[in-house]
Amino acid sequence: MKVLVPVKRVVDYNVKVRVKSDQSGVDIASVKMSMNPFDEIAVEEATRLKEKGVVSEIVAVSCGVAQCQETLRTAMAIGADRGILVQTDAELQPLAVAKLLKELAAKEEPSLIILGKQAIDDDANQTGQMLAAMLDWPQATFASKVEVADGKAVVTREVDGGLETIELTLPAIVTTDLRLNEPRYVTLPNIMKAKKKPLETVSPADLGVDVEPRLKTLKVVEPAGRSAGVVVPDVAALVDKLKNEAKVV
Repeated sequence: MKVLVPVKRVVDYNVKVRVKSDQSGVDIASVKMSMNPFDEIAVEEATRLKEKGVVSEIVAVSCGVAQCQETLRTAMAIGADRGILVQTDAELQPLAVAKLLKELAAKEEPSLIILGKQAIDDDANQTGQMLAAMLDWPQATFASKVEVADGKAVVTREVDGGLETIELTLPAIVTTDLRLNEPRYVTLPNIMKAKKKPLETVSPADLGVDVEPRLKTLKVVEPAGRSAGVVVPDVAALVDKLKNEAKVV
C-alpha cells in the first residue's frame, strides 16, 4: 500500500513574521523556513503505519520553489521513501496545489493521501477538501486517530461537539490535527540517509496544470496593538469598569 504525503515549506513557527513595508505580503527574506507542523504530523503518521506493516511506500510531495527540496529531505529523514518536487516560482494557492496533487495521485495511484489540515502561513484549511472533491474520494478531516486495515481506514476526528469516528473505504484523504501524534526527533544518521533517497523534480506544465493565482492580495497589515491591562482594587471596581467603560455588562 502506497501513501502520498504533501508537505509545505513555511516560515518556522518560532519566527515572528513581519509585514513588508509596501504591505504586499509577509517578509520571508533571510527568515528561517521549515516544514509546516501539521504536515510533519502527517509524515509521522505515515511512517508509523509503515512501521506497523500496513504501508509499503511513503512518497512525500512538495510544491513550490527549489528550496522545498530541503523540506522533502526532512520528510525523508522522518521516514518517507522518496520525494517529488513540483517546482515553480509562482504563488501557489490552495486550488492550484489541489490540482497538482490530483495529477500526482493519478500518476502514483496511492491508497491513502495524508496531509496537514492547514498550513500555518495562510491557515486556509482548503487543500485536502478540494483534493477529495476533485478525486471523488472519501475524506476524514481533523484526524486525531487513524487505523488502517482490510482496505478501510477508521478515523477519529475532532469536531465541535467532541469526537466523531468514521470508516472510509480506500483510497481516501485524511487531514491531520495536532493530537494525532507527536513527530519524532530527526537524527543525524537519518538526515544522512535522506540525502541518498531519490527526489524527482517536475513542473506544473509537465502535469498539465495552470497554477495562475485566482485571488489577489490587496493589502497585508499587522493586527492592532492591544492596550495594557488594568489592575482593579476590588470586585465592585471591576464591575463598574465592565459596565461603564467596556459596556459588556
